[in-house]
Amino acid sequence: MAPTHTTKASSSSFIPSARLLAWTLVAGTVLVTGALHDEQPPQPSAGQALFPLSGPSAHRTGTPADPAVPPLPPAQPLRLRIPAINVNAPVTNLHLDSSGALEPPPADHPNLAGWYSEGTAPGSAGTAITAGHVDLRTGTPGVFYLLGALTKGNTIEISRTDQRTAVFTVDAVEVYDKERFPSQKVYASSERAELRLITCGGGYAKQTGYRGNVVVYATLTAVN
Repeated sequence: MAPTHTTKASSSSFIPSARLLAWTLVAGTVLVTGALHDEQPPQPSAGQALFPLSGPSAHRTGTPADPAVPPLPPAQPLRLRIPAINVNAPVTNLHLDSSGALEPPPADHPNLAGWYSEGTAPGSAGTAITAGHVDLRTGTPGVFYLLGALTKGNTIEISRTDQRTAVFTVDAVEVYDKERFPSQKVYASSERAELRLITCGGGYAKQTGYRGNVVVYATLTAVN
């Protein structure tokens, strides 16, 4: 059981509390217990883990040197595209429920990507948080079913209401057990424009659902 406290978020940084992690920790059980398919989504290999850098940023993301792309002013994201895995999805706002947990995207729209709208806007300075279903109880693949197949160097494009497209490059893809989810590592604030994509993963059991979460780390590298 997660703690009951919550954390306030701003447009420039976002470090959620353990309670705010409730959805990412339990989504495998909530969404896919009793899923009808036998195939499981791809999981990232050890080679896609974060770079073991030294220096002040190593504890935070372990990503390469800061790119020369300045962050954008805040703007609402409209659409998320990941060419490498054929994702082209509208973005819906996600909010906290009455208990302080992040609500998942609607289960009846598996091709929706969700963005925590009280946090950083994708492309702005800070860590923007997005989440999506890996699959549904019926076995229908979700928008992030193939998220674990991404590799370093793949790109993620997010169209925004300011008619700009923020282009992120994948720095790493990792999978974590839900009991040892590294909150500070995943959600740490940043002076750069960073992005996290989160879905369920880490193995599946019919009785308990997915055992963990796949997390993609990405950094803004271009603006179109």
